[in-house]
Amino acid sequence: MEKLIITGKTPLKGEVTISGAKNAAVAIIPATLLINGTCTIENLPNISDVKLYCDILKELGAKITWHSEHEVTINTTNINAHNIPLDTTRKFRASYYLLGALLGRCKYAQVGSPGGCNLGARPIDQHIKSFEALGASVDVSNGNITATAKKLKGTSIYMDVVSVGATINAMLASVLAEGTTVIDNAAKEPHIVDVANFLNTMGADIRGAGTDIIKVNGVKELKGNATYSVVPDQIEAGTFMIAAIASKGDIIVKNCITKHLESIIAKIIEVGGNVDANGDHLRVWYDKKTHKATIKTLPYPGFPTDLQPQMGVLLSISEGTSIINESIWDSRFQYTAELNKMGAHITSQGKTAVFEGVKNLTAAPVYATDLRAGAALIIAGIIANGKTEIYHLNHIDRGYENIEEKFRKLGAKIERVEE
Repeated sequence: MEKLIITGKTPLKGEVTISGAKNAAVAIIPATLLINGTCTIENLPNISDVKLYCDILKELGAKITWHSEHEVTINTTNINAHNIPLDTTRKFRASYYLLGALLGRCKYAQVGSPGGCNLGARPIDQHIKSFEALGASVDVSNGNITATAKKLKGTSIYMDVVSVGATINAMLASVLAEGTTVIDNAAKEPHIVDVANFLNTMGADIRGAGTDIIKVNGVKELKGNATYSVVPDQIEAGTFMIAAIASKGDIIVKNCITKHLESIIAKIIEVGGNVDANGDHLRVWYDKKTHKATIKTLPYPGFPTDLQPQMGVLLSISEGTSIINESIWDSRFQYTAELNKMGAHITSQGKTAVFEGVKNLTAAPVYATDLRAGAALIIAGIIANGKTEIYHLNHIDRGYENIEEKFRKLGAKIERVEE
């Protein structure tokens, strides 16, 4: 078993370069199944979810050629399978994008129920509703989701709740459908825009991504033969920004889109941190004590749920009583029990947590309960007194590229060891 050993307290200083967005990459890779040909994807994050997805595409008959750890050419001309078993899909949540992509291309898909981080109930009813509206029949049984259609026809789809996954799956399934599909109450996250831009580069006709209404004019074929670069990861950028303030540091975050970070910048300034945005990079620094704040996670452009645990670490050492309301996931506060082991004073109930600020955290053995909780615990280890040991690193590796190396370059005393 691997673990991270972190010796605090260390103020982070220096520069960090942000990788491609994990949430975009795990949707763009299955989207290549819609192409009758070849495409090249650049700026991919070197993470386990990306590698797993490429392995799945190989099993389906795609040819995968890696040019570097961040660039791959995918040839999906000869797709010869439509079934992805449960033992593969349960390893990560984004496996459900295979449904929309295979249904769109082959009019048939059978995918094992998706897994991933245990953040509570994650229904896929809006995905199914979208597929059925387009003309598919969907069966959920024996741990599998099976979607079939004689043909897919453009239609109007209204999302009862704002869902990133369902919005992307509706786009994937409707790109090659006959006629026009209108997706109303669509999610607006940057990676939805990135998936739409990717598909348009390959020959799709998608308009309105990033707004409440997305219009997909069906085309007969995606020919590919193009190169696309994945957008920078707003969540990784936000993680390092929060770490800079929590550690009383001063860092430059490079290769980011500051527009995507506006809600994060606003909250960092609200608690007393400093941010200076300049083009594709920004400076984040600490110069005074941080204080309480109230945060509610919301769909983009609101404060992202994927940065809630990291912000929770900062609030745990900020003066006063802070409150976080989690409006997206039921079980996102599992990390608070681990922070309490380190001396934090956090009370959580349901979708609300109260943070009574303490002066210091103290090292302890802790366990990453999910991807973003793992990132939060790394920040906690960097600011804590003593040596913190973090276990269950498989969660962290799913979404952060070389995270310990990036923190080391900023001065953190962190190493990965085999126990």
